[in-house]
Amino acid sequence: MILARAAIKIYDLVSPRLRRVALRNLEIAGYPEPERRKIADGVFASLARSLDRFWKFPTRTPENIREWIRYEGLENFTNAMSRGRGVLVATAHLGNWEVSAFSHAWMTAPMNVVVRPLDNARLDRIVERRRVLSGNKLIGKKEAARAILGALKGGEAVGILIDQNVMASEGVFIDFFGKKACAGTAFVKFAHHSKAPVVPGFALWEPKESRYVLRFYPEIEMTGDVQADTQRLHSFLESVIRHHPDQWLWIHRRWKTRPPGEPDLYAGRI
Repeated sequence: MILARAAIKIYDLVSPRLRRVALRNLEIAGYPEPERRKIADGVFASLARSLDRFWKFPTRTPENIREWIRYEGLENFTNAMSRGRGVLVATAHLGNWEVSAFSHAWMTAPMNVVVRPLDNARLDRIVERRRVLSGNKLIGKKEAARAILGALKGGEAVGILIDQNVMASEGVFIDFFGKKACAGTAFVKFAHHSKAPVVPGFALWEPKESRYVLRFYPEIEMTGDVQADTQRLHSFLESVIRHHPDQWLWIHRRWKTRPPGEPDLYAGRI
């Protein structure tokens, strides 16, 4: 509770705009006003917890990592891997995405993680060193297509964050919390091309245990239809977020890209 209250205060002081974005997103998603503020507080507490764990990565080993996290549904991942086509892990800025990949590498096996380099080169080097401590391999977005397909062909797992807004030229409009959102299509195209199974996975905080649970969900079938498969992925993601709304990154302007003719949902509101 002390960490949560401190995190809320710090984020409010450093960037009140982030809170305004979160509250506006929660309004767009249909949450009532009193609930929005409670969820936003939880988001900042979740970010503080995630940052705390991230900087403590060097203190973790294969022997003590389970103090931070345990599995549920690992069989969904291992069964998919056994088919020899690799696995596309559909994940999101939900719970602790850094701990998810970091701990999985030690508890099961390293994987490939698609990342976008940070704008600050010095900070990016520090972050990269932590991300590979447990054996994971990083794939930068610039070389992503070739590296992702190569890893899948080699029977490896690749984790990709699927939940952020993209430009209209990079995606399709899907329904997300009752509003049109532009979602990237690259993920499902990789799945179609490689025939790799798609398994959702998220490291979600369990307050009663004071640790994360890395949940792998049943495989999501890909039909070959880009629009339908992208919608299927995001409908599933929405269902998980609804169970853990205070652990999703509501501070990102998820509904920024609008269908032609629709107004900016953030103008004058943040």
